[in-house]
Amino acid sequence: MVQTQNSQPGELTTPLITQAQPQEDRLANDGLIPQIFSSVPALSDAASYLSQTTSFLAGCFSDYSVEHSPRQSGASDIHAQEVVAFSSAETEASSSTDINHISSNGKNLTSIESSYTSTSTPLLMHDENTRVSSRDPLQNASTSTLVESNNTGLSGISIFRSLIDRARRTVRGSADDIGWLQHAHEMPPVEDGTERFQEILDSIKHGVHRLPNSMVYLLIPGLFSNHGPLYFVSTKVSFSKLGLACHIAKIHSEASVEKNAKEIKEYIEEIYWGSNKRVLLLGHSKGGVDAAAALSLYWPDLKDKVAGLVLAQSPYGGTPIASDLLREGQLGDYVNVRKLTETLICKIIKGDMRALEDLTYERRREFLEKHHLPEEVPVVSFRTEAGISPAVLATLSHVAHAELPLVASAGESTKLPVVMPLGAAMAACAQLLQVRYGEKSDGLVTCRDAEVPGSIVVRPKRKLDHAWMVYSSLNDDLTEGNASQVCEALLTLLVEVGQKKRHELAMKDE
Repeated sequence: MVQTQNSQPGELTTPLITQAQPQEDRLANDGLIPQIFSSVPALSDAASYLSQTTSFLAGCFSDYSVEHSPRQSGASDIHAQEVVAFSSAETEASSSTDINHISSNGKNLTSIESSYTSTSTPLLMHDENTRVSSRDPLQNASTSTLVESNNTGLSGISIFRSLIDRARRTVRGSADDIGWLQHAHEMPPVEDGTERFQEILDSIKHGVHRLPNSMVYLLIPGLFSNHGPLYFVSTKVSFSKLGLACHIAKIHSEASVEKNAKEIKEYIEEIYWGSNKRVLLLGHSKGGVDAAAALSLYWPDLKDKVAGLVLAQSPYGGTPIASDLLREGQLGDYVNVRKLTETLICKIIKGDMRALEDLTYERRREFLEKHHLPEEVPVVSFRTEAGISPAVLATLSHVAHAELPLVASAGESTKLPVVMPLGAAMAACAQLLQVRYGEKSDGLVTCRDAEVPGSIVVRPKRKLDHAWMVYSSLNDDLTEGNASQVCEALLTLLVEVGQKKRHELAMKDE
């Protein structure tokens, strides 16, 4: 292209057309810049800049946003050939146009034009009717603009489709993942043990305790338990009063599942070597997932040391809360929840983001495909449904003690309970999962995802949220049993399941 001698690179010059032209000539150049601006230098520069920018952006989208198949590419080339032929014929009709000066802005158009000239060269060589004269720079620019428009249209369709797909994924969320364990191949069925559990719980409330002291009971807390000083404390105290050896695993609750699995394995070995007693495990929430992972990964080392496992409200199959927070195109993308969660876990409480990632459906599916629970392990799974009635909003949970610098008459420091409306939070989450997915849950884990394949499942009718198992409520109905009694009933049921399974294995060996 012919360029103005005094123009500097990157500098916007004066109008593209520098001399008066006939009406027919001005119409021939309408493909580049609207001639309504040519009489005003400033507006002409702005129009030229906008024209170049639009063409450049269109070229970027056509190059990177659309991936054509061979068939689509051929069709696009044919369409581009037709457009070029039309442009060529129109420009030849106005070949009498005389242009004396071209601004330096034409240099930018030439660079954009070159990317399309290289791709359309074979078509121009094989079709004489579509040959574009290299002596007419405006004709080449017009051809490039029309081809760009065609590609930009295809790019726009692709972008629109991607937006539709993203909206569909956002609406569907975890609907296709909830309860996947129940229809997964090679997963054993569950057995309902609710009736027997209720019988055991009723006897415990009447003072009949059957847990043997020949075993050690290890309670494994869930996510964020390091920041809850009363997590499982009441259960441990209750077991100690019964003369049972009970421990709470001091693991980093915000660590990954595999890291905690190794720590639990070391805990079990230490307890076994110190007491020479087998260990019964009860894991709550993520603690149950960590404990199950320990048995799956290290069973050859633990099979003589572990008597069974209870998973209480554990997201064994995953949880929609974690998946919807971390999955692309979900809630975390629109209200910065993912960023806030990362800040909370990684920077404030110094945890590992994998602790939450390991509870997504994708990670759970990947792990369970590689590591199954051993068939000989007695397993009981406990799932509940949270209440969503207005009365739950007034429920307060006792999560900690606050010591005041006052001395009572007995010389002891005064302690005040620290309460939080955990019941209201769990009810809100349960309502969200009910409305969006039509699934019952304890507020964080759906009922179907908490049922471990091959286990004895306990499905109580009583409305219990996810936090109730470890933090007692101030307005609990004690006639229905507290959390400590529920844990005792679950472990007693596990002992019975273990005895039955050992008997079945002995019969098979005979």
